[in-house]
Formats: sequence, C-alpha cells, structure tokens
Amino acid sequence: MTAAHKGTVNWPPENLVEVSDLHFSFDTNQVLKGINLSIPRGKVVAILGVSGCGKTTLLRHFGGQLRPSHGSVTFDGQVVHELNNTELYAMRRKMGMMFQVSGLFSDLSVFDNIAYPMREHTDLPEDVIHDLVLMKLHAVGLRGAHALRTSQLSGGL
Repeated sequence: MTAAHKGTVNWPPENLVEVSDLHFSFDTNQVLKGINLSIPRGKVVAILGVSGCGKTTLLRHFGGQLRPSHGSVTFDGQVVHELNNTELYAMRRKMGMMFQVSGLFSDLSVFDNIAYPMREHTDLPEDVIHDLVLMKLHAVGLRGAHALRTSQLSGGL
C-alpha cells in the first residue's frame, strides 16, 4: 500500500523559497551574514536594499549560480546547492527571475524581454503572454515601462 493510500499526502511545501542561515563571501568581503527568509508560494516579493548590500548575490543563490559558504537555499523543497546540472536546469524552468543588468537583450523592449522565456518555453497564446507580461510589470511597479528599451530603465544610481 502506498503512502497516499495510508492517508499521507505529499503536498508541496507552503513556502516556495526558504533561506536558512545563508552566508557568502567574495574573498575576504563577507556579503551575506546569516540571512533567513521565507517566501510563501504564490506571493510577489521584492528584495530591496542599497547598492552593494547583497541583493543580486542572494538571488544568484536562488538560481544556483553561487554556492553558500554556510547555510542553504531551498526552492520548492529542494536544496539548491545540492542539485546536479540536470536538476538545476529543471528547477530553473520552474522559476522566473530577471536581473536588471547582464540578463537583458538590449535590442528588445522591456515587454519583449519578459515575454521571451514564455515564448521560448511555453505554448501560451500571444494574448495570454501579453496579459501575463503586463501583470508582472504592474506587480513590480513598472506598469508603464513595457515600451521602454532596457537602457532606459534606472540603474538605481
């Protein structure tokens, strides 16, 4: 008899992302010093802070581009730094993350940069992609930025 037949159901974790005592340094520069964070499934979350405080470093741990010196990041129940390349690729297909610098196509509009992965990795109709992009921009406070080029976005400086 399987666990499901015994009344035990494996529900997805309540929090999509769990950061536990995360530490990371670039050489002697300690950037992350014991970060703890829970991001509930289905919530929109903004990570804010002054330039150089570790926002991008934290996000790179979410996607597995960096490995913590101590602590962990768990995404959808999986410890990110323990995943092999195939598992990382599968995990990344479940997440959407866009960095302001170095991850954007400079010759495309903000709208088309956000729509690009949806067009490449889904079979969604264009009208659904259009609505999703506008919803995402609105959710992060960039409602009127859809027609801008990436070079027209503020760098926060």
